[in-house]
Amino acid sequence: MNNEGRERVLAQIRQSLGRTGAAPLQPLPGTGPRPAYGGDVVEHFVAKMREKAATVESLNSLAEVGRAVQRFLEQAQAPSRVRAARALPDIAWPEGLQVEHGAARREDVSSVTPCFAALAESGGIVTLSGADTPSTLNFVPDNHIVLVFATQVQRHLEDVWALWRASGRPMPRTLNIISGPSRTADIEQTIQLGAHGPRRLHILLLPG
Repeated sequence: MNNEGRERVLAQIRQSLGRTGAAPLQPLPGTGPRPAYGGDVVEHFVAKMREKAATVESLNSLAEVGRAVQRFLEQAQAPSRVRAARALPDIAWPEGLQVEHGAARREDVSSVTPCFAALAESGGIVTLSGADTPSTLNFVPDNHIVLVFATQVQRHLEDVWALWRASGRPMPRTLNIISGPSRTADIEQTIQLGAHGPRRLHILLLPG
């Protein structure tokens, strides 16, 4: 249906409803039911992410990030090289660790990114695409390392949307909720990690 036909159909609908123009969009009042759970929201987030095969390391400060990344690469027996998002805060990278910025390439094995928020309810990392946070960093490399500040952890999904609206940011091309390493059971109903994205998701949890 072309635009002219679409407008003709909509005009007929408005006429049948007694309207002269398009009705303004109005947000629905109130909120829907939300799952209730107790305890500390950050602890709940960590438990949910570990249930989904992500690994979590708690750090005391941003100064520990560089060494933590290097330590993870050593444990994963990955090359001492990462592709990092330009949106990351200033990090003191250790000597011997090669850091390149920008969108991920096919040959990149590990990436380091920030996140917009973290979701405690079901466990998830929320990322927004942009020039300084290309989505390829979340899906191309085998190892995805994410910085999460405790204050970014939101209790429910609705809280993530409220946080985004309050930020004043424009709607990104892509918003991703990453709940763990990529996995599939298509082959003989056996879980395989890394089928459609990273086989490892490592979270560096920071205070503040």
